[in-house]
Amino acid sequence: MGKKKLDVMAKEREVFINGQIDEEGNVIVPGCVRNGIDSESANKIFDEMAEFAKYAFNKSHAACYAVVSYQTAYLKAYYPPEFMAAMLNSYLGNLDKVPVYIDECKSLNIEILKPDINMSELKFTAINGNIRFGLGSVKNVGIAPIEAIIKERNKNGGYVSFTDFCERIADEAVNKKCIESLIKSGAFDEFEQTRHTLLESFEGIIDTIQSSKKKGLEGQFSMFDLGSSDDDENNMNDIKYSFVEKEEFSEKELLSQEKEMLGIYLSGHPLSKLKEEIEKQATISTRDLNVIDNKMNPEDEENISEIELQTQYDNQKALKFKDGQEVRFVGIITSIKKKFTKTNRVMAFVSIEDLYGQAEVIAFENAYLAAKNSLMEENIVLVKGRLSIRDEEKTTIIANEITDFGVHKKRILSINITNLDETIKKKLRGAIKYFNGEMNNIPVEVQEGDSILKCGAIYLTENILKVFEDIVGKENVVIKSED
Repeated sequence: MGKKKLDVMAKEREVFINGQIDEEGNVIVPGCVRNGIDSESANKIFDEMAEFAKYAFNKSHAACYAVVSYQTAYLKAYYPPEFMAAMLNSYLGNLDKVPVYIDECKSLNIEILKPDINMSELKFTAINGNIRFGLGSVKNVGIAPIEAIIKERNKNGGYVSFTDFCERIADEAVNKKCIESLIKSGAFDEFEQTRHTLLESFEGIIDTIQSSKKKGLEGQFSMFDLGSSDDDENNMNDIKYSFVEKEEFSEKELLSQEKEMLGIYLSGHPLSKLKEEIEKQATISTRDLNVIDNKMNPEDEENISEIELQTQYDNQKALKFKDGQEVRFVGIITSIKKKFTKTNRVMAFVSIEDLYGQAEVIAFENAYLAAKNSLMEENIVLVKGRLSIRDEEKTTIIANEITDFGVHKKRILSINITNLDETIKKKLRGAIKYFNGEMNNIPVEVQEGDSILKCGAIYLTENILKVFEDIVGKENVVIKSED
């Protein structure tokens, strides 16, 4: 009953009322009727047990929960940063739940500090009333490299520059992918270079350091090396530490990189500036969806603390939502998975994130085709649809309509092909087709003279943008906001 397995409960109802006999006719379970209880009364008793079992504990279980609840309430009241850091560490493998706890930290005036190569430990740690993001939670880094970085830092002091870091970890199990991820996460922001500059420069710096170490090991010194002057050494250092200077990425790109590396938006959120407008238009949020799921699956003990955590949120409002109810949901698209049904009709599973977490939206063929221009990663959309609430399943939204959120201006990749020859135009058509797919995040338009042609959408990154600039010329490629 506690698991709400309806097929099993239906069989047990029959046994409870009428009993059970074996193949030889021996009574195994007498049942209510054989014990003098009529069928109608027996059904009522079973119904009451089923209702009670939706959320009931035996006494020993309830006593344990009472003790744990008292202990955690005490820790949260008197040691909130330490308590919330422990909560975040307990959900490192489940990033879907982390935004809920980040939001709770904000309500407690606890700031979540971004990763820092000189301040962060392996896990989330409480520091001066705030919480520092752990380096071990950055994507693609691994535990062993971070332990090596922290060990070197503890032994020989903090890293004074990016190149100092690269030199000191050159012999450790810290690869280029790990360093790239740390850069994108903001772990080196205390140093003077922009993230864009570091991403353009770090591979060359590491290669130079490794080459120098290799030469030293092989004893590749000449008589001229032995007699080199200080100026020559300075010149070597200039080459060794040369950076490809780049202006910093836009705020949108920085947030996108943080989301990619940390699983959450940390230093900001694309929806933060739209919060007031979203609350006016949306009728449901992921906080509501979490409460609905907790109500439908109370046996999931992980959810209990989450209900208790949302002390400043109106749970009663969320519990009023019903299966099939019409709702409006606003968020930013994080992924789109297109599929075909058995009848060869297209549909899509769209993951959409609001300020508090992530929800799954299902768009069947009519809704999918109508929303095709809006279904791009990192696009902010308004979903009008109905709730699908099922036992032992996460609540989803079945979309009737998906449109761009009204106050959000969408970016467009505009390419001017006026005066370009046919060979270049053919290459451009090939590139647009090649970079079109399920992860599209920007629409494309082509301008020739006074005419403008819509050309679908592509997945655009910094490197892909360079491909288009190489084909048609940098001066002919512009990213603009939709009027």
